[in-house]
Amino acid sequence: MIVTTGAAVHSEDFSTLADGTPVRRWTLERRDTRVRVLTYGAVVQSVAVPGRDGTRAEVALGLPDVKGYETHTSPYFGAVVGRYANRIAGGSFVLDGRTHRVTRNEGRNTLHGGERGFDKRVWSAGEVPDGVRLSLVAEDGEEGFPGRLEVSVTYTLDGDGALRIAYRATTDAPTVVNLTNHTYWNLAGAGSGSALGHELRLAAGHITPGDAESVPTGEFLPVEGTRFDFREPKPVGPGYDINYALEETGGEPAAELYDPGSGRLLTVRTTEPGLQLYTADHFGGDPFVPCAGIALETQHFPDAPNHPEFPSTVLRPGEEFTSTTVYGFSVR
Repeated sequence: MIVTTGAAVHSEDFSTLADGTPVRRWTLERRDTRVRVLTYGAVVQSVAVPGRDGTRAEVALGLPDVKGYETHTSPYFGAVVGRYANRIAGGSFVLDGRTHRVTRNEGRNTLHGGERGFDKRVWSAGEVPDGVRLSLVAEDGEEGFPGRLEVSVTYTLDGDGALRIAYRATTDAPTVVNLTNHTYWNLAGAGSGSALGHELRLAAGHITPGDAESVPTGEFLPVEGTRFDFREPKPVGPGYDINYALEETGGEPAAELYDPGSGRLLTVRTTEPGLQLYTADHFGGDPFVPCAGIALETQHFPDAPNHPEFPSTVLRPGEEFTSTTVYGFSVR
């Protein structure tokens, strides 16, 4: 283990994919927070933090081996998804007058980058101060997307034990980019059952409602008077898979998730304009029960390439895509 004045950082051989590709695991530890990251999918496999009684528990849904991640692909457990997180309607978009058709992997739509998105790639990895940087190259035409995209995601632990995720990307041709991390949180402990009943607060007065396929209609719907209103903390129920248009918070958290039983509090700060609240109702019991975790996916809006009224996800040569999300951990 390499111990610096900051986080302790350690890497080890973890497993191999079915095709023999080796996968490594990186462990970051600082104060009371321990995070484990895989080179497969840039997956956050584990986050362990203490509760009110001082007992440390796993609060991110993770799987014990690589075979599990290769088998259970659609939940995207803890993975970085891209090149375009969330949905692209009809698997196509127009950029600079040219129509691009990308891989459809959810009915007629594209979800989380297509059949072989970034969650199914083995990333290169190297140590940085207080953490690890993972990188990959998505070639021009991969899953139908234009441009050769160079991507990195850096996981570090801040001085207070917060998990900071910083994304960077550059391209050699105009393209679209939307990256997020797909961790499911259960602050009572991963595998402890349903996470419903956690108390959630979101700094968002509007959602971008979707159609029957969860593709945005282009509207901005006020949450006031609806079940989508989390501007004041309230328990989370089932049936959420929706993008929230975040408001400016002046540095305050965009989201807070709290488990009254353990006292664990998760805060989310982000540079992104949106957050997808997903309650994982589709889980079938293998490996987790329905609603076993709550995903708070910071992002640009779903299907933004087909909605000029949404914040742009276009990236051009000479520009750099940057995005940062910080997950903080404390107790009440």
